[in-house]
Amino acid sequence: MSQLFRRKNYSETDTSTHLLRVLGVWDIVFFGIAAIIGAGSFSSLGEAVFRGGPGVILLYMICGFACGFTALCYAEFASRIPAAGSAYTYAYASFGELIAWVIGWALIMEYSFGNIYVAFSWSDYFTSFLGRLGMHIPDYLTCSYTEAKKAFMSGSENRELINAWKTAPLMGSLKFIVDIPALVINGLITWLCYIGVKESKNFNNSLVILKLAVIILVILIGFSYINTDNWTPVSVETGIPSFMPNGFAGVMSAVSGVFFAYIGFDALSVLSEETKDPQKTLPKGMIISLVLCTVIYIALTLVLTGMVDYRKFDGVGDPLSFIFEKSNANVAWMELTVSFVAIVAITTVLLVFQMGQPRIWYAMSRDGLMPQKFQEVHPKYKTPAFATIITGVVVGLPILFTDKSFILDFTSIGTIFAFVLVCAGVLLLPAKEKIKGRFHLPYINGKIIFPIIFIGGLVAFYFWEPSFFQNLMEWNDPKEGEFRASIFFFILINLAICILAFIKNLSLIPLIGLSSCLYLLTGMSHENWFWFGIWFSIGLVIYFSYGYRNSKLSKS
Repeated sequence: MSQLFRRKNYSETDTSTHLLRVLGVWDIVFFGIAAIIGAGSFSSLGEAVFRGGPGVILLYMICGFACGFTALCYAEFASRIPAAGSAYTYAYASFGELIAWVIGWALIMEYSFGNIYVAFSWSDYFTSFLGRLGMHIPDYLTCSYTEAKKAFMSGSENRELINAWKTAPLMGSLKFIVDIPALVINGLITWLCYIGVKESKNFNNSLVILKLAVIILVILIGFSYINTDNWTPVSVETGIPSFMPNGFAGVMSAVSGVFFAYIGFDALSVLSEETKDPQKTLPKGMIISLVLCTVIYIALTLVLTGMVDYRKFDGVGDPLSFIFEKSNANVAWMELTVSFVAIVAITTVLLVFQMGQPRIWYAMSRDGLMPQKFQEVHPKYKTPAFATIITGVVVGLPILFTDKSFILDFTSIGTIFAFVLVCAGVLLLPAKEKIKGRFHLPYINGKIIFPIIFIGGLVAFYFWEPSFFQNLMEWNDPKEGEFRASIFFFILINLAICILAFIKNLSLIPLIGLSSCLYLLTGMSHENWFWFGIWFSIGLVIYFSYGYRNSKLSKS
């Protein structure tokens, strides 16, 4: 049993690599922008605005705040352990082998499953763009079977999905419904990742520049069409103008869509072994990209909720082009431009995520927890070739039978869980000698400060929303009840953390990151936790049947 929690000492491990070190600070920043500004802004932002109203901007700030402190924790790990593997590698150094495996398994949700959602979003924008040019792909070739069937059975108002179900040809007794554009882009991105990180870097940087230019254009033009009354719509429940018309629970219900926008910065730490001077370069790149992207998301949310009433975003999968449609701002050239650039933006997200997953498997294989084939490096391209191909297959197959909403929630809960363990892992690291030129996480004793911040925050929130605390133990209402129950357990866990912080003199920055990420988990439904539990159980079966027996730590 001691092997389960045996830590890997990377200071004594050879972290030399067969991969090419070609990435500098601004390459890392551009990869970060590529991953963070993509499907989150061009697709899931619409659903988030509909759920939370203008108040969803608070959720972007909360997520940015949580990810900012988490990024500092990632940066601390990256400065100590310049090896591929991201949170998996960091967990191996701080928690031990079993938790490292759990994190590695959770990261499959972040990268592979996340890219399924991104591929679906790319397909939506691609077919929408072709439609605006007068070209039409049959509806049954632009969506998944599950999505079309669910829409038909539930009486959805989505005409494309209903038409796909009704017009799809039969193959025996089964309707032929396949998202061809999603499958094609997955294949092309897999090929690009296979041929080399240098080629991927150059392709990515050029696309990011174009994407940023158009997003800035959207913000500048959009501000001239803002109606400030849209920022305080009338609440359906109270009849009073409110920044949060669906209440704070409504804002938190959008956490999957909002947090999905931020998960890309984790992919940067996977590129450690392809980064020049990673102890210095990675921390800078992470923090710069996160700050820039948070500012962009806040500006975009202000524009969207100011230009169009939040209720109009129901079911809108292309929100940035939607605001310029004839029924809204009526700027036809912007509508077409944004539709095209969205394809570019989402392509860069696919690229970064598809680069991330093979390097997780590469690191796990090197430790003996995955078959040796996954650490195979292509002799010419110097990429983890076999792992890259398998990633393409893992992303491609579920495109045939799953749907976007399930994948979005599934990806977000796994990623937040990984972030929680990264922040907690920093608290377990021993003190280190400061080396000039490397990143060092500042130590601020959280013994007194963290309890004051947490308890003071509870008191402030009580005076702001006293009714919420008065009804905290009422869990009967499906929507409000789940959120209140989650908040109740969140408070209990954080009170325990306050006690530990006082006893152990824990560092303030990772404490705030840990608490913030735990708070984001309160927005997840019981159904999300159920499916995460099943995925977690499957991972444990694989670990004990293969990883535990073949671990290199057990043989050392």
